[in-house]
Amino acid sequence: MPKQKKLNLSQRNNLVRAAVMGANDGILSISGIVIGVAAASSNSFTIFIAGFAGILAGTVSMAMGEYVSVHSQNDAQVRAESEQRYALENDYQTEYRFVRDKYINQGVSLELATLAANEMMAQDALGTTVRERHGFTLHHEVSAVGAAIASMISFPTGSLLPMLAITLLPANIKIPATGLAVAIALAITGYSAAKLSGANLYRATLRNVISGIFTMVVTFLIGSLIGR
Repeated sequence: MPKQKKLNLSQRNNLVRAAVMGANDGILSISGIVIGVAAASSNSFTIFIAGFAGILAGTVSMAMGEYVSVHSQNDAQVRAESEQRYALENDYQTEYRFVRDKYINQGVSLELATLAANEMMAQDALGTTVRERHGFTLHHEVSAVGAAIASMISFPTGSLLPMLAITLLPANIKIPATGLAVAIALAITGYSAAKLSGANLYRATLRNVISGIFTMVVTFLIGSLIGR
């Protein structure tokens, strides 16, 4: 039985990113739907059906969106690899000088840049020029299917929080309590996404919470107007 290829750090991070963003979108999208419908109607079944329909649509949309997006990224990398292979076969010296000059422009001495370029080009000319020209490492493509599955699982998982809150909490507090629970959950997913991307933790978390609150306020106001 062939040994399974282990994912590298970048590939694992991309799958985690898809899962975190899927959960975040699930929380945000479904909270907006159920709070908007709850503002228009007190019928629990109506709220549940609206939320459930949103979960089904969102799950398929997120999964297909991730699949298409990651597949497009992988296709672009394959195309760049093919272009670099052609360039090396037809004008090796230009590619060599590009690598060497890039290090010189970064402040490396001519002697050291020449030595480094000679060494790297001798070991892996294609991988070196792809990395230096296009900024990615060969054969580290993210799994489009894996990203789609991560989103397909995480979106409905994130959706459970607003669905359970709006369904199980007492009628007199369910909307504000759902809003509070969603804000806390968005703070967690916002922080996690910022940690993965290296963004400012405070700003990214706050931005995620504010966008969620804004979404819930808008849908609540629209639901209130329709329900009158």
